Amino acid sequence: MSLSPSTARRKLHTRTIVCEGFERDDGLFDIEARIVDAKSFDFDHLLRGPIPAGSPIHDMQLRLTIDRDKTVRDIAVYTHTAPYAACTTVSDVFRKLIGANLARSWRRAVNEAVGGVDSCTHLRELLMPVATVAFQTTTDQTAILEARQASEAGVPVKPHFVDKCKGWAADGEAVRQLLPAFYRRPSETDAGKKNS
Repeated sequence: MSLSPSTARRKLHTRTIVCEGFERDDGLFDIEARIVDAKSFDFDHLLRGPIPAGSPIHDMQLRLTIDRDKTVRDIAVYTHTAPYAACTTVSDVFRKLIGANLARSWRRAVNEAVGGVDSCTHLRELLMPVATVAFQTTTDQTAILEARQASEAGVPVKPHFVDKCKGWAADGEAVRQLLPAFYRRPSETDAGKKNS
């Protein structure tokens, strides 16, 4: 099943965001992202002049290097194409994120370090899906197995992803089957929500 059909229409704009996670030989992880914006028609940009349909208006990429604890060890930013010359001068400001942690107040760290006119909205926007991909890259089946082993050893520590989405709800089937020590019957979960 997919989206229901729409009415007759004409495509005007495409934004493509690609994020990839890599494990490095030195034990760190690189999370790379690229954003490309293009119009579906020829148009005249006020400063750049004619831009043919499908040509990038924005083409920017960044790479976060993080450790297993999700602390930023390095960041690189590059602007291939932007609508204004000033857009290409923001790379250094992103280095303020070195030392920030994706698991602890990441959104606030991003806004404090690279919010405002010294930065780039499009590159800043990339930092949110990059954080998600970082978790997907560094947290795998091992986290589930470790949580189960800790629970069986009598030292249950609730994994960070339990109760963060529908799939990992404490009263859901995945938790019941994979992490039974953290499973709560729906009536227990509902009562807990009412009391909090």
